[in-house]
Amino acid sequence: MTSPCRRAWTAALVVAVALAAAPSGSSPAGQAAEDDRPNVLVILTDDLATGDLAVMPHLRELLTERGTSFSNFFVSVSLCCPSRASMLRGQYAHNTGVLTNAWANGGFPVARQLGVERSTIATWLQDEGYRTGLIGKYLNYYPQSAGPTYLPPGWDEWYSPVRGTPSAGFEYTLNENGRLVRYGSAVDDYVTDVYVRLTEQFVTGAADAGQPFFAWLAVEAPHDPATPAPQDADAFAGEHAPRTPSYNQSDVSDMPQWIRELPPLSAELRANDDLRYRRRRESLLALDRQLVHLTDTLERNGQLDNTYLVFTSDNGFHLGQHRLSGGKQTAYDEDIRVPLIVRGPGVAEGATSSALIGNIDLAPTFAELAGAHFPDFVDGRPFTAQLDDPATPTDRRSFLLEHWRVELVNPDTATPGSFTDPVTPVATHPATVDDASGEGSAFPESPDPPDFRGLRTDRYTYVEYVTGDRELYDDLADPDQLRNLAQIADPALISRLSRRLAALENCRAAACRRAEDLPVPDP
Repeated sequence: MTSPCRRAWTAALVVAVALAAAPSGSSPAGQAAEDDRPNVLVILTDDLATGDLAVMPHLRELLTERGTSFSNFFVSVSLCCPSRASMLRGQYAHNTGVLTNAWANGGFPVARQLGVERSTIATWLQDEGYRTGLIGKYLNYYPQSAGPTYLPPGWDEWYSPVRGTPSAGFEYTLNENGRLVRYGSAVDDYVTDVYVRLTEQFVTGAADAGQPFFAWLAVEAPHDPATPAPQDADAFAGEHAPRTPSYNQSDVSDMPQWIRELPPLSAELRANDDLRYRRRRESLLALDRQLVHLTDTLERNGQLDNTYLVFTSDNGFHLGQHRLSGGKQTAYDEDIRVPLIVRGPGVAEGATSSALIGNIDLAPTFAELAGAHFPDFVDGRPFTAQLDDPATPTDRRSFLLEHWRVELVNPDTATPGSFTDPVTPVATHPATVDDASGEGSAFPESPDPPDFRGLRTDRYTYVEYVTGDRELYDDLADPDQLRNLAQIADPALISRLSRRLAALENCRAAACRRAEDLPVPDP
């Protein structure tokens, strides 16, 4: 059955086509025929943890209270570049081929080499007459050998960093539609504010042209080093990372070996994580303020009521849970569960959906909202039914989790080969300096897990490591994931979960959806 949202936009499309086909004299001179198809504005944060939303009152007022939140939204790979590629393509990472952030199995150079950019939500909507714009961070290590003025296909307007330290807030260079523009250390150069100003410019241009838009606003916050705007420095002085039940976990005897080998967090690491926690939250205050300016611009342009605003993150972030100092890349909920809030025409206000949704679902959802087709290679599925009615169930019963370690081009000498990489990827990452094209940190990083595949269901997290270790958590009874049941659970339950995982780990397109829809075993 076609949803109310879909029927409305189909009717709007008919009107738009009729206007386009009408004689030129039917519209006032110099005025573009209006296209009533909805706009889509994605606000993508970087490494945002669910708890970080508490410091964003404007987000709560403008989106959460006026839209629908998804409490079971997960990323398949909790790492920037693989997750972003999945969002743009609607595919699991094993199908995009973008497995990590850099070197031989990830990052922008691999995405470009594999042709990932040739078919994305940007190209699909551009082909349908949408004005498309990317503002902010793209794929890690963009632009590399493609050159600083390289413009990926599908984007009518492009504003993305190619040099400097945008994650540090200042001193960076943007590729602005093929023109290199340097930003310095002035207050007006603060990166979040610049990105939002450029987004306002983009949506205003679309309004002037009477054209629907798709905007991808990818801010740096709260990614390390999480430099706050000058007026927000020390806004959370004295606060510390939440001491959740799994913080600096005392008993790790049933955890996988890579966790068992971790010592309790030292006083130095705990202090680092507390500082990191404060800076991350401070860096979000500018974005929260800018949401007011952004929605005001949409309202002045007459676009707000016809725009889907989508707020999310590429991955979550842990800060001390399971003895892990700040970082991501695990299968624990701190890393894979991220916020997703959608406001827009026909979307229920102040509602929450518990449907099992994944980052591979974003691209097909945006396409369906725009009345566009998406390719058969897509693994994900639209969640427009949940936008109409948050109580609508989904057929999905499980969602695939994936993780790969970085593959060095020459592991014997650790030389980067054909890829210039300013950050040496090793199992335990040292403190590094961020770069416009890559992924770095001003703080020590937690260890990188061994390769794994896993499942997230409404009830369970199940993980199989390449080392032979397994994890199983009953997330309803044990939401902090303190008790690994893999060694004591009914072997029949483990066997059935393992078979579900085997059906998903190499799936493609419709086969993924069929495997996801298989019933989950009872405890």
